[in-house]
Amino acid sequence: MVDPLTLAVAALCVFIISFTKGAFGGGFAIIGIPLLALVMDPLVAGAFLAPLFCVGDVVALRYWRPSTWSRPDLQILVPSQVVGMGLGFLVLNVADRRFFAVAIALITLVFTAHWFRGGRTVVERPRSLGKGIAAGTASGVTSMVAHAGGPPVAMYLLPLGLPKTVYAGTTYLFFVVSNFAKVGPWLVLATPAPELWVLMALSVPVIVVGVWVGWHLHQRLDQRRMYSACYGLLVVVGLKLLWDGLKGYGLL
Repeated sequence: MVDPLTLAVAALCVFIISFTKGAFGGGFAIIGIPLLALVMDPLVAGAFLAPLFCVGDVVALRYWRPSTWSRPDLQILVPSQVVGMGLGFLVLNVADRRFFAVAIALITLVFTAHWFRGGRTVVERPRSLGKGIAAGTASGVTSMVAHAGGPPVAMYLLPLGLPKTVYAGTTYLFFVVSNFAKVGPWLVLATPAPELWVLMALSVPVIVVGVWVGWHLHQRLDQRRMYSACYGLLVVVGLKLLWDGLKGYGLL
């Protein structure tokens, strides 16, 4: 029997993550474990979400077709991400997660502050192999160590000024790789109980609805509003990371 409160919180969490996947391609999954931690153990929350991320990726493929992917950027980002995830796995037991959280948070907030101070206009910059490798690697490392792979890749893609659908589609495919790579380790780390599998099954329709609603919002947003929303999400994620890191050091 699934507890009604647990079901309600899980449905809200899954809807938010699926909605952002449909609207922006992803990048807001960081909210998942902290929100679910209100009703379940954080490790159990991670095992619950990991397979659902993959389900969401399959559902979102209907909208983020290959025509929405920036192949030149993915050819730089994806291999770098895989290397970064490997490095993150190696240092997982010795890394100070609080340091990673605070560092990524401060970089993210400075990046977004610069954009807001610049009049919220996208100043297009040329593609950079070095920056792409750095962003992909950093995303892979922070994804494994601090569950915060979104900010580094967003900070690389946003200044490119890609069409909104290409930005979202590229973000989507980038996270497909990490989501499928992490599902196995999560299920081994915290093998779900039968009740959790039931909760996952009940959450699948929420994923379908969330992605669909997000996609329709994406269609309605113009380019400027789309980028404003993405930078706004970066602020939220940055503040959340900063809170987690400082709280871990006992400063909050």
